[in-house]
Amino acid sequence: MSLLKRITGAVALAGVLLATPAMAQNKKVVLSQAFQSMLYLPLYVAINEGFFTAQGLDLTKETAGSPTVALSAVISGSAQFSIHGPEWTAIAASKGAPVGIIANVVNGAAVWIATAPDFKFTDVKSLKGQKVVVGTMPTTSTSLFLKLLKENGMDGKTDVEMIPVAIGSEPGPFLAKQADVAVMYEPGLDQVVAKGMKVVYGFPKSYGAYAFSSVTARNDVNPDLAQRVTNGMEMAMRFMKKDPAKTVAIAQKEFPTLDPAVIESAVKRMLADGVYPDSVDISAPSLKISMDTQIALGNLAAQPDYEKFVVKKYIEPALAMK
Repeated sequence: MSLLKRITGAVALAGVLLATPAMAQNKKVVLSQAFQSMLYLPLYVAINEGFFTAQGLDLTKETAGSPTVALSAVISGSAQFSIHGPEWTAIAASKGAPVGIIANVVNGAAVWIATAPDFKFTDVKSLKGQKVVVGTMPTTSTSLFLKLLKENGMDGKTDVEMIPVAIGSEPGPFLAKQADVAVMYEPGLDQVVAKGMKVVYGFPKSYGAYAFSSVTARNDVNPDLAQRVTNGMEMAMRFMKKDPAKTVAIAQKEFPTLDPAVIESAVKRMLADGVYPDSVDISAPSLKISMDTQIALGNLAAQPDYEKFVVKKYIEPALAMK
C-alpha cells in the first residue's frame, strides 16, 4: 500500500473516531404521541428539520393509539414526554399523578362543523333534530359540540341524533349521506370540503386561544432533557410561521396516503385560524377556557393551578432563544 493511501486511510479513520463521540453525546428521549395527527405538525416539523438533533437529542417518536395510553407511558416512565390534550394531564394530576405540561402544541380549538351543501344553516339551533356524525367519546371534538349545544339551550341526547364513529373516520358516513352534519378535525374536514361539503362553524374563531394539545412530562423529568425538547418545539413553531410552504411539504411527507391538495388546504386553514401556536407558551386564559370545557362536561372537578401545572421554567428560556 502506498504512503498516500495509508495517510488517506488514517485520516478517514481519525475522522470516524472523532465523529463517534460527538454523535454519542446526543441524549436519547422517547416521546409518546396519542395519534399520528396533523394537529401535531409542530412535532413533525421539529423532527424533519432536525431541531431536536440541533438540541443534542436523539428523539424516538412512539404512537400510543390514545391520549390515556400516551400519558400512562409518561407516568410509568417508559416515555419521558407525551403529546395529547392537556385535559388528560389535568385529570391525572387532580388524582395525584406527578405530571404537568411543558410546551404548547395546538393553541386553537381545532374542530369544525360541516354540512351537506344544501343544508340551511343560520345558527347552532339549525342543528335541532338533525343526525350528526361525531367522534366516539372521549374526544375533544364531541366534547366541544356537546358544550356548544348546551350553551344554545339544547341537549346532545334529545335534540340531535349523534352517530358516533372512530376518530378520523367521520368523512365516510358523512359522505355516504348517513347524516347532513358532521363534527370534524383536520384533515377530514378538507377531505369532505373537496367533495363539495361546506364549513358552517369553526370553533377556533369562536374560542380564540385554546390550549388544545401540549407536551406533558413528569414533575421529576430530567430538566436538561425537558429544556431541550421545549427548545426544539419552539424552533419548529418559529419555522412554521416563517416558511408555511415547507411546513405543508413536511405534512405531505408525514401523511403520504392523503391527497396533497387536501393536506395543503388543511395546513393553511389551521395556520390561518391560529390552531398552530406562535410559540410554546401557554397562557392562563387559553388553559382556563380549555379546562372549562371539561368542567362543564363533568370530566374535571376544578381548574388546575396554572402556576404549578404549566411549567414556565422550560417555556421562558425557550422563548428567550435567539
